[in-house]
Amino acid sequence: MPVADRRRRERANRHDLILAAARNLAEAEGWEAVTTRRLAELVEYSQPVLYSHFAGKDAIVRAVAIEGFADLAAILREARLSADDPQLALRAICSAYLNFAAERPALYQAMFVMPTDVKFASEDTPQPLKAGFGEFVCALGPFDRHPDLRAEVTWAALHGLAVLRRGGRIPPERQEERIDLLVSQVVNDRRD
Repeated sequence: MPVADRRRRERANRHDLILAAARNLAEAEGWEAVTTRRLAELVEYSQPVLYSHFAGKDAIVRAVAIEGFADLAAILREARLSADDPQLALRAICSAYLNFAAERPALYQAMFVMPTDVKFASEDTPQPLKAGFGEFVCALGPFDRHPDLRAEVTWAALHGLAVLRRGGRIPPERQEERIDLLVSQVVNDRRD
């Protein structure tokens, strides 16, 4: 194997190792605990090696967020495809979204709460984020000829529910009722 190929593979492995360490540390101790010094210790590389991959913590958070969007898009797609009925598919997506937010709070925080330069709804929006939004658009297509706005409002409602639940502002045991209400409102408010 050529040396250049081996070096590229090793660099990619280090990159993935740094991101995995950041995600794990953030989930265990919160994003405040994620520092370049701490990550360098965890991955057993020097800080200059870490900086050769990322300009700093903000770049790491951005990369983690984009990985999270890819994870979320795959989960939403699987949820949408799991149901034959359009209303049940939408319900499955809503449930999957809220479960993702609850099960991976630090990742969700990197994706939607922490300041990053990740662009939403623009030409510069990363493909994984577009894919996740696209799952909402696909699920809402049967209920609206132009489902983009409906997808934005549904996503915003779910985000609000996720943040309120995480903050202890609403009880988690009523999540299914909230999903049912949201889905019924979304599918019964037709704009033709």
